[in-house]
Amino acid sequence: MDKKLAINGGEKAAPVLPNRFHFGKEEKDAINKLFDDAIATGNAPGYNGPEEEAFCKEFAEFMGAKYADGTNGGTNSVYVALKSLNLPPFSEVIVGCVTDPGGMMPIAINNCIPVPADTAPGTFNTGAKEIEARITERTSAILVAHIGGEPADMPAIMAVAAKHNLPVVEDCAQSHMAKINGKNVGTFGRYGAFSLMFGKHMCTGGQGGAVICNTEEDYWNERRAADRGKPFNLPAGSTNNIPAISCNMDEFHAAVGRVQLKKLSGIVARRKKAVEMLKAAGLKDLKSISIPEMKKGVDHCYWWVGLKFNADVMKCTKEEFCAALTAEGLLVVPNYTGALPAKMDWYKNRASQHPWNNPLYKGEAGKKDYPTPNCDQAIKDTFILFVYESFGEKEVAMVVKAFQKVEAHYAK
Repeated sequence: MDKKLAINGGEKAAPVLPNRFHFGKEEKDAINKLFDDAIATGNAPGYNGPEEEAFCKEFAEFMGAKYADGTNGGTNSVYVALKSLNLPPFSEVIVGCVTDPGGMMPIAINNCIPVPADTAPGTFNTGAKEIEARITERTSAILVAHIGGEPADMPAIMAVAAKHNLPVVEDCAQSHMAKINGKNVGTFGRYGAFSLMFGKHMCTGGQGGAVICNTEEDYWNERRAADRGKPFNLPAGSTNNIPAISCNMDEFHAAVGRVQLKKLSGIVARRKKAVEMLKAAGLKDLKSISIPEMKKGVDHCYWWVGLKFNADVMKCTKEEFCAALTAEGLLVVPNYTGALPAKMDWYKNRASQHPWNNPLYKGEAGKKDYPTPNCDQAIKDTFILFVYESFGEKEVAMVVKAFQKVEAHYAK
């Protein structure tokens, strides 16, 4: 092994790691068929057509739900789910402090007040205790994101929600097929919102999403919220009944999604296998990092792997360690600060903005600080390693070699 770090001019331990290759001829054929049909009939593919209808039925069945509706993005999936709840204007919605900005902003867009809850200790997911600490008489709902493919503790969170009679929306953008005791995330709360953009476990193209639920009433509310309040399943003569935006999926994205859905189990299985191979090949034996152990019954689906940096045994910072790993060819993110929307300008400047400044809002969230010490510690300790379903023994060996090389250089 070349002991000289790549960041210092040495050879890379992982000179070429493969991309995902999660698209193939099958997706191309599905799109070509739509084009062929359009050319033959003279009709352009639209939305609410046969491909989307089939995709929604297949997606719901796959996830263990009764109903699904396709959307044009993960952010809009969260918007649709919240809109479907018909929450009181200027009520408060508790949301995990670690989430994509698109996982928090739909609360404000629905004229409600996002209240960030701390994470459970040692994780990026919010916890039941941390959620309950934020509940007030103005709380109307709970929004839970499953971060990085690790399920949040939904049984405990649902118990808190039941205690306070609050609906729960699950943001499953990063957690396709993550499970608790064999049950898919997204099926614990009233609604499960999914992102199907190009970087997720499965996708429908550049962007896309879906919302799942389990009652017919929730389903029709979901359909109306996703399509400008159209009077789906309302009495004849009804007109658009709520103000909402267009969040529709279309036939092209649905056709791709149907193909991708057939691949999803294999994608997740290969990611899990790659992580287990990394552990067996030596990652779990390193002193520089710790790999969090999952609780019994919790099934991680690995959008990425969160690793704890053990600073006490190293002569470098976490950032220096990650920079060296990046130079060796690995895909790492040293600090997950892009998923802290409550630390961004839109939220920090909220006191002068709608809905916080509306006189009908009687709470203190416009100016109140919401400390998140567990999250702060997790961000400080943790970095992210991306592992793709395309990784085999060769790639696993290169990843482990890179870690061993960097650890040997910086170890005390």
